[in-house]
Amino acid sequence: MKPIVAIVGRPNVGKSTLFNRLTKTKLAIVEDTPGVTRDRLYQDVEWNGKVFTLIDTGGIEMNSKDSILTAVKKQAQIAIEEADLILFVCDGQMGISSEDAEVAQMLMRTKKDVMLVVNKIEDYSNPEELYEYYELGLGEIYPISASHGMNTGDLLDEILERLGDIDNEEYDPDVIKIAVIGRPNVGKSSLTNAILGQERCIVSNVPGTTRDAIDTAFSRDGQDYAIIDTAGMRKRGKVFETTEKYSVIRSLRAVDRCDVVLMVINAEEGLIEQDKKIAGYAHEQGKGLILVVNKWDLLEKDDKTYTEFEKNLRKNLLFMSYAPIIFVSALTKQRVHKVLDLVKYVAEQQSVRISTSVLNEIVREAVMQNPPPTDKGKRLKILYITQSGVKPPTFVLFVNEPEILHFSYERYLENKLRESFGFEGTSIKFVVRKRENEE
Repeated sequence: MKPIVAIVGRPNVGKSTLFNRLTKTKLAIVEDTPGVTRDRLYQDVEWNGKVFTLIDTGGIEMNSKDSILTAVKKQAQIAIEEADLILFVCDGQMGISSEDAEVAQMLMRTKKDVMLVVNKIEDYSNPEELYEYYELGLGEIYPISASHGMNTGDLLDEILERLGDIDNEEYDPDVIKIAVIGRPNVGKSSLTNAILGQERCIVSNVPGTTRDAIDTAFSRDGQDYAIIDTAGMRKRGKVFETTEKYSVIRSLRAVDRCDVVLMVINAEEGLIEQDKKIAGYAHEQGKGLILVVNKWDLLEKDDKTYTEFEKNLRKNLLFMSYAPIIFVSALTKQRVHKVLDLVKYVAEQQSVRISTSVLNEIVREAVMQNPPPTDKGKRLKILYITQSGVKPPTFVLFVNEPEILHFSYERYLENKLRESFGFEGTSIKFVVRKRENEE
């Protein structure tokens, strides 16, 4: 399981700049205006061969009565609750404020490991100027300049030191790990119990009953599985009760650890934006994906209901047209027995390997049927293809001019591979490389 590191602090201290620096992205919007970051952002950071998940949060204003700022504070508190390590960022040019002191007190009450990061320090010749930050009571100070990248490497070294051993492998490679995800009250625990055939997880009609990810290892027909029922977050106070619907960190962790994701959708309510975000994360991570429409028994149906529901799901999840859909009722056990068969099938599809000779024959036929378009007088040539990995199936395409391989043609090639080999339930990755010494 990847450790989680949360960046917190009052507004406009450079949290998003630090997030972008450490993740080597520009995901976080950076402006000299307090309160730009409202929602949490998640991104993996790799340093010295180790990987952890970094969260950027909005600025904490402890005593604000503004509804938006209050919501931002709650989002930050959720990140703090789930984090293994907290980076408390202060503005080294402005000095300590009363808000910094209040946030520091709040962080100390969590009993979490906190690193005090003083940002916007570009002159290290006078360390005495930083001594006032010891008044916050958080121990050692880590001065950096996020915008210039100064001392950020040392900061990353210390983060890894604090996190200790990072080992993501928890099960034997032959075990199929299943993550049951979805927003509160869609029936994740009920589905897990129905699959297991026992009351392993608490079931309630109160959203957010499951506070921790719960792993259950079991075997079925000679295959070993581990199923992770996850609903969000550990409870540390009533402040989280009203915001639990926003929490996706547990789902992200479960996705990181699994092979196949069961994305549970409430048949009565359909798909919402948060569902799409979590499903999109699973897609990007190359996980197997199955859309499980639960509570199908509660829906009033006619001869068009099934088709219309499936059509709507496909329309809203265009990027994962490969994902199979199964309609179940965890309550009545309708079609639940088919879920594990589908999981095993998708896991097998993820691990399919195709010989290089067969791959090149398929691609040659595809190119003959639909030659690549030209771009500024140049025509793309697909010179060679080989498979480099599984989970997800990954293919290396050697071409004459990588920059003119359009996304639409890449999708065409993906569809041809799916027509020939299936790959149902799994994304396909292409790595495009220039073939040297080709005329």
